[in-house]
Amino acid sequence: MITAIAAIFVFLMVILFHEFGHFIVAKTVGIKVNEFSIGMGPKLFQKEKGETKYSIRILPIGGYVSMEGEDEKSNDPRSFNNASPWGRIAVVAAGAIMNFILAIVVLTIVSYNLGMPTTTVSEVLEGSPAENVGIQSGDIIVNINNIQIEDWDSIVEEINTSNPGDNMNVVVLRNGEAIEYTLKPTVSEDNRVIIGITPTFEKSLSIAIMGGFHKTGIFIKALFDFFKMLLRGKVGTSDLSGPVGVIYTIGEAAKYGFINLLNLMGFISVNLGFFNLLPLPALDGSRIVFLFIEILRGKPIAPEKEGFIHFVGFILLMLLMVTVTYSDIIRFNIFGR
Repeated sequence: MITAIAAIFVFLMVILFHEFGHFIVAKTVGIKVNEFSIGMGPKLFQKEKGETKYSIRILPIGGYVSMEGEDEKSNDPRSFNNASPWGRIAVVAAGAIMNFILAIVVLTIVSYNLGMPTTTVSEVLEGSPAENVGIQSGDIIVNINNIQIEDWDSIVEEINTSNPGDNMNVVVLRNGEAIEYTLKPTVSEDNRVIIGITPTFEKSLSIAIMGGFHKTGIFIKALFDFFKMLLRGKVGTSDLSGPVGVIYTIGEAAKYGFINLLNLMGFISVNLGFFNLLPLPALDGSRIVFLFIEILRGKPIAPEKEGFIHFVGFILLMLLMVTVTYSDIIRFNIFGR
């Protein structure tokens, strides 16, 4: 039950923000919006205000925006197809942009509740390389292997990418005095290179906002890294997750509290925004590419040709979805649980 509620909450918020992005920018540039729906399937409630119908539907798994002339020809001067190419690009891109905004907001909440790690050492683990050389609680890490340290992530990156067999030079500030230590990192039980320190955390609204932007940037970078590995053949479909895998992960996150769920929501929102901007047929990114081609050519590509490309892309995406869903069912042993 917790998994179902958590999954509905995450999917509804992530997709609703995405569709709201399309909706609000369409209204802003003057495109006629016929309907803005929360949920899918049969209608539970509908209210018409102005030219737009606002509806709530029975399946709480997202929503959609129906714009005049979006998928069909229309002579209405305020239809989607009669808007300027730049206006249509803004409308199409707005969904993904709202996903990034949602991620920043929820990850700011996460950062505010958990605090942001600083470069000040909170605890030195007993028997660790850091303790053995004399690093103490309250020391401020300022340099590792001649690399200036700006934040805790810099510390983690420098340690994780180091060779456990090599000496590491660590410079700390203690009572305003710079002290240099030489130590050899060790490897933890989960195969991470560590020196045995934990950070001090700070909480404030300004730090939390910076944390929201920072965490969103980290997620985006991770997705770029993933696609680089995908193009190099270092990952396959077994490393992807479909709806089943996402729901399973949401359920696991929900067990550890609302903040963990928000953190996962931020990651899923970034994923949806990033994936939608990929120049693949049937995705928003592909539609943006066609609009840029229209700007360069001075006229649009024939609708039937563009529609066919998007249709083929949709079929391929559905086949991929079936493949990763089957992989998720096997990986998480859904029917054996």
